[in-house]
Amino acid sequence: MSDQLHPMAPHHLPFYLAPGSGVDPLMVVMGIFLVGTLLWVGTLYWKLHSLPERMAHKSQKLQFEFVAVLGLISLFTHMHIFWVAGLLLALIDLPDFGTPLRSIADSVEKIADSTPGGVGEAASTAQAGDAISPTPADKSGVAKEKEHSHV
Repeated sequence: MSDQLHPMAPHHLPFYLAPGSGVDPLMVVMGIFLVGTLLWVGTLYWKLHSLPERMAHKSQKLQFEFVAVLGLISLFTHMHIFWVAGLLLALIDLPDFGTPLRSIADSVEKIADSTPGGVGEAASTAQAGDAISPTPADKSGVAKEKEHSHV
């Protein structure tokens, strides 16, 4: 094959026409641009999809787990309502019920341990038989303080 132009063809061809060699540089550039654009759009999609999880990462562990599960459900089912629900849940600060309840439980446990004649002490004195309970003067200072605490 010769690289000569047809006698009827103009002498100055536009740059976007492929030469006779079979390589189309414009198509190669557009192919690279298309692959780059697809990678960029995919990265943008993943960043947008993980937005609720990144927002909820600063919140409580339970709230973060709910948002993460909603994000996975929306990813696999393609139902955007789960993603919207996860986004709204990430935006809302849920009240912390766990800390006060844990504090109450710890206080009740301390009170239950400090009551005289508890279940554990009664069983040990019943087995000993001749064990004499100590007088208030015999108790250590810590036991007295624990007995009289109101917390």
